[in-house]
Amino acid sequence: QVQLVESGGGLVQPGGSLLLSCESSGPIPSRYAMGWYRQAPGKERERVATIFSGGVTTTADSVEGRFTVSLDNVMNTLYLQMNNLKPEDTAVYFCNLRDLFTREETWGQGTQVTVSP
Repeated sequence: QVQLVESGGGLVQPGGSLLLSCESSGPIPSRYAMGWYRQAPGKERERVATIFSGGVTTTADSVEGRFTVSLDNVMNTLYLQMNNLKPEDTAVYFCNLRDLFTREETWGQGTQVTVSP
């Protein structure tokens, strides 16, 4: 089973941008769903954005138009470009990989994003 390592989190002011990265220790499966989730204190984990094999992407309504998910298959790295960040985007962001053939699922350890003046 691969391991996922997130990076790129930090403290940013409202309106700022961050680029999160999630590097896989091995190749991405041929049929996959790979994406970002987040969990704010006292709240349930929620889906942020997902990319599927074939290139289709889906994004939560709360981040539509501000966040963009992409995947570099050569580098086995998932990205989340976050623009126009808001305080309500503050959360721990997790990377997730699902093999749609074996149904195996892997989570990263998370990276903290804090949006504050």
